[in-house]
Amino acid sequence: MRAAVRVFALARQLAGQESLVVDLPSGATVADLRRAIADQYPALASLVAHTLFAVNTQYASDDTPIPADADLACIPPVSGG
Repeated sequence: MRAAVRVFALARQLAGQESLVVDLPSGATVADLRRAIADQYPALASLVAHTLFAVNTQYASDDTPIPADADLACIPPVSGG
């Protein structure tokens, strides 16, 4: 399955684009998505381990399944004050 993932902040800067397209196996979870992004977009490999993911506007854990046509977002940690 091909999935589009919106990226924000530092992830967007490192990717050089607003969204990513990743290939995922059928029945993929957020953990699979995390690995796919690291493999398919090496510039994000070190960051993706520390990001939050949202599936259909809900924060998701690594074991959350990703349905076909899901709205996916990659939200890196932020700092500042």
